[in-house]
Amino acid sequence: MTVEASTPSGERMKLSMGPHHPATHGVLRLVVESDGEVVDTAIPEHGYLHRSIEKIGECVEWPMFVPYTDRVDYVCAMNANLAYCLAVERLLATDPATTVTVPRRAECIRVLVAELNRISSHLIAVGAMAMDVGAYTPFLHGIAQRETVNDIFERLCGQRLTYNYVTIGGVAFDLHATAEQEITAFLVELEREMIRFSKLVTTNAIFRERCAGLAPVSAEEAVAFGLVGPNLRASGVDWDLRRDEPYGIYGELGVRVAIGDAFAGRRGKRGDCYDRYVVRLIEIQESIRLCREVLKLLPPAAAANDPIGGHQAEVSKLLRKPPKGEVHVRTEAPRGEMGYFIVSDGSKVPYRVRVRTGSFSAAGIFHRVMRGAFLADIVAIIGSFDVVVPEIDR
Repeated sequence: MTVEASTPSGERMKLSMGPHHPATHGVLRLVVESDGEVVDTAIPEHGYLHRSIEKIGECVEWPMFVPYTDRVDYVCAMNANLAYCLAVERLLATDPATTVTVPRRAECIRVLVAELNRISSHLIAVGAMAMDVGAYTPFLHGIAQRETVNDIFERLCGQRLTYNYVTIGGVAFDLHATAEQEITAFLVELEREMIRFSKLVTTNAIFRERCAGLAPVSAEEAVAFGLVGPNLRASGVDWDLRRDEPYGIYGELGVRVAIGDAFAGRRGKRGDCYDRYVVRLIEIQESIRLCREVLKLLPPAAAANDPIGGHQAEVSKLLRKPPKGEVHVRTEAPRGEMGYFIVSDGSKVPYRVRVRTGSFSAAGIFHRVMRGAFLADIVAIIGSFDVVVPEIDR
């Protein structure tokens, strides 16, 4: 902490939060200038976790880049896998000779694991936000439920964090023998747990008073700053790619979109920290419903390349010489729009790979919403936007 200059109202301090501050979400540095306890500017500095993932995408063959997408957002790696694979499949579909038909069962499994990963990601988000404002126990409840999702994924693909599971043309493995029963039991348990979680946090007077009215973002500001996902919907913008630009089998599921509505009552403002928290909580409930719907639609297992009951289409020969061209595909990840722009020159290695993520745009509004807030509220604001630093540093 250093004193930079004096102002009529007192000393202006320049504070460095991060990149290893225990209260921040990842390797993120905020350079904060304050007049006493009131924030004047808060500028995020990025790059501490940069790994050149996009450049790596231009140096490896098409299917070999899938494991790297896990690292773009390791909190929802299934969704990151899916976004890239959909983009490559869209590229192959530009030429009838290389079009890939993903088996129906694989399409269902993709949505199933994406929604389970959304649940586990949002559990981290709401639990960590509660911990950021002083409630440690709810975070442990969220972690406990997330561990059950990790157990299911570990039996499915052998990994608990970076899965490399969704593949170009399907998924790497079919569901294990007890997967459907395990998922069904987990969804029942999670519903009970979310009732207890809401009693601990959502209706807690201290939590509501702390977050209601803090760092509100209007719908116009959210659009102007490029916010996506729960951060956009919390500001009242009714937009969800799963419903409005459906991919996979989402068009059959009738996705219900949660939007912010000043949930905290009299003191709350639409698009505040409390809205962002509650929207994620409602999305967990919607993901539970979607998982149940997918299990109803899931065809019986068959041979791996069966067009209905299989889990993987044959694509290896097609990827040796894909069509030339460029495509952009966007999906609804837990932190909002995750899009891939890829360019092919017809070789087995991408010419260009570009990733669009939600955390990058969320960090871009920090300077706006933190100005005028108290220093003690900075971490609560960061938590409400649910940024994951690898999405920013690519």
